[in-house]
Amino acid sequence: MIGLVAGPEAGVLVARAQALAVLRIRSTALAVALLPAAAAVVLLAGIAMGRIPDGGGWSTARWVLVGAAALALVLAAAVGTVVVRARPALSPTVPIPEETAPDLYRLVRDLAERLDVPAPSAMALTPDCDSWLEDRTHPAHGPPHGMPRTSRRTGAAPVLVIGSPFLWWMRVAELRALLAPVVAGTGPSAHPDIAAARRFVRGLDAAVAVAAGRPALAFVGGVARLLLHSCRDHAAEMERGVAAAASERAQAVDYGLRIVAQEQVGLAYAGWDRLLNRVALPAWRMGRWPSRLDAGVVSALTELSRRDRLAEGFASRLGERPACDLLEEPGAMDEAASLLAARLFHGGPAMAGPDWSPVAWSQYPEEVVDRKWRLEAARLHRVLDDIPCPYPGPVPGPVPDGLPGSAPEPVPAGPGQDLAPAAPSTGTAAPTVARVLERLTGPACGGVAEELGARLSAEVAREAAREETAVDRAAFGSAAEPWLDGLTPLFPLQPPRSGRELLTDHVTAMVCCAAVDTAGARPGLDWLDGPALLVGGVRRADLTRTVLSLIEDGDAEPLRAWLCEVGVRPEKPVRLV
Repeated sequence: MIGLVAGPEAGVLVARAQALAVLRIRSTALAVALLPAAAAVVLLAGIAMGRIPDGGGWSTARWVLVGAAALALVLAAAVGTVVVRARPALSPTVPIPEETAPDLYRLVRDLAERLDVPAPSAMALTPDCDSWLEDRTHPAHGPPHGMPRTSRRTGAAPVLVIGSPFLWWMRVAELRALLAPVVAGTGPSAHPDIAAARRFVRGLDAAVAVAAGRPALAFVGGVARLLLHSCRDHAAEMERGVAAAASERAQAVDYGLRIVAQEQVGLAYAGWDRLLNRVALPAWRMGRWPSRLDAGVVSALTELSRRDRLAEGFASRLGERPACDLLEEPGAMDEAASLLAARLFHGGPAMAGPDWSPVAWSQYPEEVVDRKWRLEAARLHRVLDDIPCPYPGPVPGPVPDGLPGSAPEPVPAGPGQDLAPAAPSTGTAAPTVARVLERLTGPACGGVAEELGARLSAEVAREAAREETAVDRAAFGSAAEPWLDGLTPLFPLQPPRSGRELLTDHVTAMVCCAAVDTAGARPGLDWLDGPALLVGGVRRADLTRTVLSLIEDGDAEPLRAWLCEVGVRPEKPVRLV
């Protein structure tokens, strides 16, 4: 029968059939729970009517059945109560009230009218490259953002969640084409059987999460897991049917633009990933969060497109109206999404504070890049002090009176940052590039590089452990009520780096500090690669190659030539934090 139906109705029929299978599992579970009570009722009725003798073995059976029925009803009530009252996990999002984005709401409603489906009940932003519909009508939740409390009902349309990078990178027409199959999903979602099956599955999932780690709810958790396992295949097929129906219904809406929009999705994901890993993560690690991540992704993707020459008409595309113009205050929305991204991908308080303050892109080079370099240079200097010098005699680079290295030297702090002064060196050496060159060249350079890398890895691991311990988990909720509606911080964004990679970063940071202090260089920001060194306003990307020659081969000549070309004085102590 289903094979004879064409178009989106075929997908709906498949989804409805699977939803009915889920509901049959629910009915079967209820029947099993009521079976002892039904048997007890039959037995008691038979005794009352005189058809079953009241005495002997029948009397014992009566009490056993009544006790079993009472126990089964109590356990069934406990399971049902937990399933109904457990709060299903919601995706952390930034709500978009209609008064802050009337044009966006108008666009989505017009799209729903073209698709002949119910319009979403509300909208929200997620700091990720994805968009979906989310049902927020569970009794344990309040009404969706933007809906009055009296409008919460079983048939309420789901909330449309939009990836914030899409709003800033895509044009208005591209966003409409991208959202068409997502909005089309509100049609199947309104079907009573599909909605009931989804609520049942989400309730079971929430019950499993609530019962986890609670011995008193072990039975409830076991039953919920059993039912969830029984429903799993049917629920998956139901969602595939819903997705197929939505995709088929959206075919007639902006089909050509949908292809272009999907290309932009891949591009946005690539730029967003690099922006988070190479630009945002260094700031997050020092208690700062870039307050305009979505505006930053536009700069990153513009740079990526320029370097890779992705499209001939790229400039003309950027001349079209960006989708973020559909918001009344895009800056405020960007800041809220940026803070949520910092909490999701790194962890941190829900509000800005002295140790968790926003940083604008114009401040990023001075307040993040420069400080990152000096922190790494200070760490390298400490580790060098811990490694015995491989040659006799005084350590190169004695500290002249009054220069950094002989006493703590504070560094000007950015807004909301209280930077501790640099710890005095335990030896007699100044923090100079010359000292690093001396220790990493010569016959023993290989062993020194390996030991430095190992010690840096251990030091970074200890600092990361202290940082994770210091995160204010109270801001996220107790263990019984996970923060951000059931999600946990996604530690870490970056994979662990090897000792050689860490040593390369730290030596590069020491050289960058020396270039800033002695050669007039400036810290900068590359939208795709993160911290950058600017000499005469031009990025010097050739430094890493010379540092690798020093670390891997013990050959300092390429780096010495680079220092001479830029005008860096390697014997002069650098300023640390």
